[in-house]
Amino acid sequence: MNPTDKPNLPDLRVSYDQGELDENSAPADPVELFTLWINDALAHKLPEPNAMSLATNGLDGTPTVRTVLLKGIDERGFHFYTNYESRKGHEIEADARAAACFLWAGRHHQVCIKGAISKLERADAEKYFASRPYGHQIGAWASAQSVEIPGREWLEERDAELKAQYPEGQVPCPPHWGGYTLLAGEIEFWQGRVSRLHDRIRYRREHGVWVKMRLSP
Repeated sequence: MNPTDKPNLPDLRVSYDQGELDENSAPADPVELFTLWINDALAHKLPEPNAMSLATNGLDGTPTVRTVLLKGIDERGFHFYTNYESRKGHEIEADARAAACFLWAGRHHQVCIKGAISKLERADAEKYFASRPYGHQIGAWASAQSVEIPGREWLEERDAELKAQYPEGQVPCPPHWGGYTLLAGEIEFWQGRVSRLHDRIRYRREHGVWVKMRLSP
């Protein structure tokens, strides 16, 4: 196909025929089901199975979305790390409500989460930061995330300066960098099915208890 040709989007179709999801046999705890699905994505070697689209409310009232990487799950929620002074950091500070979406297309699975975001403890950030590759550590210092810069050269010069300042193994966790957790109040699981009659099971937290409900596709 010529690179300038328009994609034939109306004719793009996938037959969803790899499984089913039954609310009667699904676990009572949605985090258990999420863990089963992400482990399934890992077992099938899907690319970046921990990538999640994170939507926040923009300061001007317009929703914004980007992809972040899930780095942990526990009773506090779904964890990710970023620059607190980034656009999403300012948006989260102004409005903690957020949504996230995981798509494991190769397994015909999707999970959508709604809830509230809060910061993780500093100790969590420092522990995770220490585990990152050297280049990633330097990058957390070099990037004034979301701020306009003169060009690529500025960024590369900043990277070189910081590498000279912080030898490998001696990079401290930046004060402007850390972790967030998304505590879910609602989690929806989507399983692709034939004829577009998909399975959609929604879990909603009501008075501290997860309640399951099947939704029409």
